Formats: sequence, C-alpha cells, structure tokens
Amino acid sequence: MREIVHRHLGKMVAGAALAVAGTAAMVAITLPGTAGADDTGGGRNGTQAARGADQGPDAVRPGVVEQAPAEAKKGTGLDPLTDDEIRRVDTIALGGQLLRTGQNVTGGRGPQRLSADLADPEADEVDDPHAPRRADVTFYDYRDDSLVTKTVDLDTGKVESTQVSHGVQPPLSPAENTEAARLLIADLVGTGLKADYKDATGHELTSPNQLALGGAVYRATPGGQPAVLDKCGEHRCARLFVKVKNGPWIDTRWYVVDLSARKAAKLERP
Repeated sequence: MREIVHRHLGKMVAGAALAVAGTAAMVAITLPGTAGADDTGGGRNGTQAARGADQGPDAVRPGVVEQAPAEAKKGTGLDPLTDDEIRRVDTIALGGQLLRTGQNVTGGRGPQRLSADLADPEADEVDDPHAPRRADVTFYDYRDDSLVTKTVDLDTGKVESTQVSHGVQPPLSPAENTEAARLLIADLVGTGLKADYKDATGHELTSPNQLALGGAVYRATPGGQPAVLDKCGEHRCARLFVKVKNGPWIDTRWYVVDLSARKAAKLERP
C-alpha cells in the first residue's frame, strides 16, 4: 500500500508543482508575419508595399498553425491516459458502495475525485511491450477523511485493488479550492478578504468565481493555530492563495479553511 500511495503522491506533487509554475509566468506569442501588420499605413499603397516586401528572399512568411492530431480513444504502452480512458476509469472506480456511501467536498453523494494517472507497471512487466495498462484513480472521502486509491485494468475494466488510508493529504483539487473560498467568503473570518477585494476593485466579493484560486494543504502544528484547526492533517484543510481575476494578489496566507469540518479560521501572525 505504501508503494502505491508513494507513487501516486509523487505524481500529484509533480502535477501541483507544474501548476504553480504555470501560473507564475505568462508568455506572449506573436506569429511570424503578424507583428507590425498595421505599420504600412492604410490604403492601396500600403498594401502594395507589404506585398513587395514579401517577395524578397529574406521575407518572413505568414505563420501557419497546424491542427493538433486527433487524440486516440485508447492509449498504448506507457502513453498517458486519453480523455476517453479517464472518463471510463472514473466511472468504473466510482461504482458500487463508494458512490453510495462516500461524500464529496460540498457534502454531496460520492467521494471527491482527485486524479487519474497511468499506474506504474509491475516489476516483472517493465520490459514487456504487451503489459496491461492500469490506471490509479484517487478520491478523498469526506465521510471519514480517507484517501481511496483504486487500480483499474484498462483492458478488462476490472478494479484490481483498492487501498484506503487516513492522514494522507495529497494536493488540493480545483473543486476543493473553490469550496474553501466559498466557505471563507461566507464566514465572518472572511471579512478581511472581502474588504481587500473591495479596495482593489470597488466591487463586493460574493463568489469564488470572482477570484483566481490556488491552494495548499495545511497541517496543524502543536500550539501553532486556533483550536478549531487542531485536526488539520487528520482533516482536510486548505490554505488559499487568492488573486483578483485580471487584477492584483490578495494576501490570504493567514486564512485556513477546514474543509472536513466546514469551518474557517485565521492564524496569528508571528
């Protein structure tokens, strides 16, 4: 079980790192031939000059964006899971008792889906080109604060194994970040966040949809937080990173939301 959870968490941590890196920078891309398109001036003469420039041996040809190849419905070997495969294993893994008894982050039926990744091959399958493809599908069940990992054989559609663990807190999903923000906005503790948003935009903050959200799992440290957050780690708790959409960042480092208990609190600043 430790090996499966370890491999899975490694993939999710790597994915979270890529997500953070992706939000840290924005790259502007100009296709060849489009820069300065209006610099030739209006009218017929400008058009002729542009055409004449294109005739030279060193002229930059217009950029062409090629359509991405269609994604296969079924991957092979160590190919990443296709969209169709992800939908299929999600349905398979979520069936049965887990769907009936599990609880997601909003309190709805069924556990909170976190990820689906291609499972590592078994030791004796590493060099086998015909080794079965398997997927590790993970859920967080808020009913009892458990991490559930199901391994599904993509060929047979059967669940090969189910691992359940407690106290394991993989990175938060976008749905969990959104629900944490919703709870914070609705709580008296979130008054400061709403005031900062109004200062930045001139508008009231009423919905997570007004924010660009990131988050990290918060674990309790002895004496390091209000008592309401003492179970963080056993409970699933979120520390949010908040940005106004198309606007500035808001400092929310001191806010923590216990998603399991559906309560928010503010840490004391050192």
